[in-house]
Amino acid sequence: MATPHYEQQYLNLMREIWTQGDERVDRTGIGTRSVFGATLRFDLSDGQVPLLTTKRVYWKTATREFLWFLTGDTNIRNLCAQGVEIWTDWPLDRYRRETGDQISREDFSRCIVADEAFAAQWGDLGPVYGKQWVDWPVYEPAGEGLFTRRAQGVNQVADLVHSLRTNPGSRRHIVEGWNVAELDGMALPPCHKTYQFHVAGNRLSGVLYQRSCDVALGLPFNLWGAALFIRLLAQQCDLEPGELVWMGGDTHLYLNHADLVEAQLSREPAGSPRLAITRRPDSIFGYRIEDFEVTGYAPQAHIAAPVAV
Repeated sequence: MATPHYEQQYLNLMREIWTQGDERVDRTGIGTRSVFGATLRFDLSDGQVPLLTTKRVYWKTATREFLWFLTGDTNIRNLCAQGVEIWTDWPLDRYRRETGDQISREDFSRCIVADEAFAAQWGDLGPVYGKQWVDWPVYEPAGEGLFTRRAQGVNQVADLVHSLRTNPGSRRHIVEGWNVAELDGMALPPCHKTYQFHVAGNRLSGVLYQRSCDVALGLPFNLWGAALFIRLLAQQCDLEPGELVWMGGDTHLYLNHADLVEAQLSREPAGSPRLAITRRPDSIFGYRIEDFEVTGYAPQAHIAAPVAV
């Protein structure tokens, strides 16, 4: 019996949510169908990556976002300058609410790139993802019951690379984004919140726990990002890629994604794309978009759907 295509488990999850999920009102007011506690597993050996083939996934956009996380930047200006608009809707929504100016997304992004002061005022997302990954704040006693913030916080990613190299058997290979004290300052609290890594022999595997997952639009990018994280760490630590295990808490489809869901479920997955990393920089923070090459990826057409803000 032939082994099912790796993407079939994603499609099975989508079908389960759409046909059996609990219908509920969500934060955005759009409404979702949701299941709780989903799991997917992907083999990353021999360059394999969990790129969906039943629709196009813009892996270069997802890679640029991931590399941006590693910088610790929290302003969308650098992303917009690269044509990456993943995060633009949240600052745009705040700008429209606070100014009353119903500027188009394109014009807003253009202003962010062209005007540094405008970007400083309107483009910051608060201490999201990368800020927590590479600069988790640390406060030290300053006397008389006061505390001061240390100039440089905890770089979880650098510490992770060190621990994988020096203590591969540790059960503490974790990168955490859910900083309870700073959630209110974030444009969006982290959805892909916890990464844990495990070394068995010479193989590096990783678990991503995602508290909230938009299966149609977010999950394809999240799977790519988690697989990329494992690949970068493996290269930096002289390990072989093992397996990606993805775990979802509230795992949902938005009710206004019906056309996307029905179109995607009518398609058959095919092909086996491979990712090559063509250069090994001195540190995990030194990668560039030019260092990544995907072959064997022939996806079916892109399926558009609205983002819930």
